Amino acid sequence: MRNTGVVKNAETNLDAVPQHDGKTRRAVARLLLEQGPVTAAAVAEELGISPTAVRRHIDALLADGEAITRDAPRQTQRGRGRPAKLFLLTDAGRAQFGHAYDDLAVAAIRFLAQTGGEEAVRAFAQSRVDALVDRHRTAIVAQATPAERAKALATALTREGYAASARHVGVGEQLCQHHCPVAHVAAEFPQLCETETEVFATLLGSHVQRLATIASGHAVCTTHIPNVQPGSAGKLIPDDGGEPA
Repeated sequence: MRNTGVVKNAETNLDAVPQHDGKTRRAVARLLLEQGPVTAAAVAEELGISPTAVRRHIDALLADGEAITRDAPRQTQRGRGRPAKLFLLTDAGRAQFGHAYDDLAVAAIRFLAQTGGEEAVRAFAQSRVDALVDRHRTAIVAQATPAERAKALATALTREGYAASARHVGVGEQLCQHHCPVAHVAAEFPQLCETETEVFATLLGSHVQRLATIASGHAVCTTHIPNVQPGSAGKLIPDDGGEPA
């Protein structure tokens, strides 16, 4: 009797990957990390495999509690019918990509707060983020425009494990960090996020606004960077030749 579980020329048929194939599942999970919330179709297009194959891996992530689903916003829907499903990783899913701190780190900062107070925690947060960006500082500040600096910062953060991206939005840039190695610590000590935001502003030479953080329960850490040239006394650069918002 023919074994239907064997696929001819399987090396060229990516859809034949088993449901729990580690390499492909991790590739799917990484796209949910870096681009989520995202549709299965978008993941399939990025990886070059069928949506059906992607859904097998996403179903496994959902079953293991490493991913969740939500409906796409109505404004992105075309035509009628059920809303498209978007997928993103849970804290458990993000943890598979490593966390820089664990319960011991939380306990250590609690002790620091008890013995040194608020200023000691802020001094620690400042030291940590300074060390994070210092090796990339020259490359970032060398960029001429806010958009170029935002992209350089996103590249630097990605190299440090934050899976970051930057894109143009309205009259500014939007910096997204799809992973936070210290999210569990920052959930208890928001000084880490606050200090990070302050350092971003100094590094980019512009006021920035933190819109969302993974530590506070959002899917992505999002920072708005207005298109203000260093030394421009706060004037917004018009978007595409139009008037500033």
